[in-house]
Amino acid sequence: MKEVIEAIYSPCCGKIETLFVDQDSYVYEWEKLILIHTEDHKKVEVRAGVSGHIVSLEVTEKQNVTHETLLIKVKDDLLITGSE
Repeated sequence: MKEVIEAIYSPCCGKIETLFVDQDSYVYEWEKLILIHTEDHKKVEVRAGVSGHIVSLEVTEKQNVTHETLLIKVKDDLLITGSE
């Protein structure tokens, strides 16, 4: 079976406020991964688009990010879910 790595990028500019996952965590589709505090004082939740294991956590709390900063890489478990 082909291995699929899903890269998750920042949707906005701001600062990482909270990481809800660790390296090697298992995440479920639509699970909250990161909370970003934007420059215009909003809070943006970044969620997983797939279920699988985190293979790379590219950021830390309090780190500044820009639009399209690589945040996390997830190895997709390729399981079909009821939300698709």
